[in-house]
Amino acid sequence: MRCPAGGRRWCARCGGNTQNASSRFRLARRLLDQPGADSRFVAYELVHHHRAALRSLHAKELRQLGRGLDSWGAVDTFACYLAGPAWREHQVPEALVHGWARSKDRWWRRAALVSTVPLNNKTRGGQGDAARTLAVCAMLVEDRDDMVVKALSWALRELARRDPKSVRAFLAEHKDTLAARVLREVRNKLTTGLKNPRR
Repeated sequence: MRCPAGGRRWCARCGGNTQNASSRFRLARRLLDQPGADSRFVAYELVHHHRAALRSLHAKELRQLGRGLDSWGAVDTFACYLAGPAWREHQVPEALVHGWARSKDRWWRRAALVSTVPLNNKTRGGQGDAARTLAVCAMLVEDRDDMVVKALSWALRELARRDPKSVRAFLAEHKDTLAARVLREVRNKLTTGLKNPRR
């Protein structure tokens, strides 16, 4: 595959030798103007796999790259590839993610929860961060939007791999408020290691 910006051969995982961070952002924003989910996915991959660009992500860049989020696939890629890693490395403040959790837009509320996954997922560079994860989860325990409920379950299950004690305490504290799906799936994860064990 050839680099859309300069015509050179490139690999999304090469570290970005063919482009600097600024040009990578410009190309990503141009791709977001194209129709279809594939363009958005490529835009996020371009930034995620370019070290300088990923380290340059701040609130402004996330707002630009997050425009038009309207599906779980787009949200999860944005949060796992861009927002979560930037938050994990303290490139953006907690207030930004907390603002998403308070949004009237279901997709931004989901983005806040999914952004906790890179804090805790080892393969994504997470070391475990119960405090930041549970702060966002606590903000959305009463949310009954299906996309948010599923993301809340995912966030807690991911943390359960790192800090099961904190997750158990969270479930106990919020057991009368959490959606039944969240309680079931997270308890399953804690006891069996699976979200939905076979019977």
